[in-house]
Amino acid sequence: MKTEIEAKFIDVDFDEVRSKLTASGAVCTQPMRLMRRALIEPDHVIEAGRDAFLRIRDEGDKVTVTFKEFKSESLSGALEREIIVSDFDETIAIFAECGQHYRTFQESRRETWKLGETEIVLDEWPWLRPYIEIEALSEDDVMSTSETLGFEWKDAVFGSVDVVYKKQYPDLDGRGVIDVPEVRFSSELPKHFGKSI
Repeated sequence: MKTEIEAKFIDVDFDEVRSKLTASGAVCTQPMRLMRRALIEPDHVIEAGRDAFLRIRDEGDKVTVTFKEFKSESLSGALEREIIVSDFDETIAIFAECGQHYRTFQESRRETWKLGETEIVLDEWPWLRPYIEIEALSEDDVMSTSETLGFEWKDAVFGSVDVVYKKQYPDLDGRGVIDVPEVRFSSELPKHFGKSI
């Protein structure tokens, strides 16, 4: 599986980030768009206690199926294997026919920028303040890009979006949005999330 080298910075001002990206020569490759994903946790993954899932995601310009596993909450702790498929709903239906039903359906919005080979995404999720993710080919590239954008490395967050939810909702009872059946912008905040800090 491919190792993802990425860091998140939470509670950011998108206009400020866009200005810094533009000033540094970055290019917006995809404007803000709605993304949909269905996450499946296969039984053998749950039984083994692995922090992993199968994700079917409509990214706006393509649909991907990804097996993603978090070995640790670190800069290079995520592993993934991904393919492109032709149809979001039919892919979900095929997995359902095999007995693999999704645990959660999630919406988010994402804007994608490139600075050299480094990808920077601006992410919006239901009930969360805005955050960015920096993904690069090396740890040095992630660190230097975060510095270019004015972020302090000590503020970096690693792991899935559930880690970001836990930062904003420290009393969250459960793992995060992976345990919420419908995560949509039109949905109300689940009561078990507690208060936002």
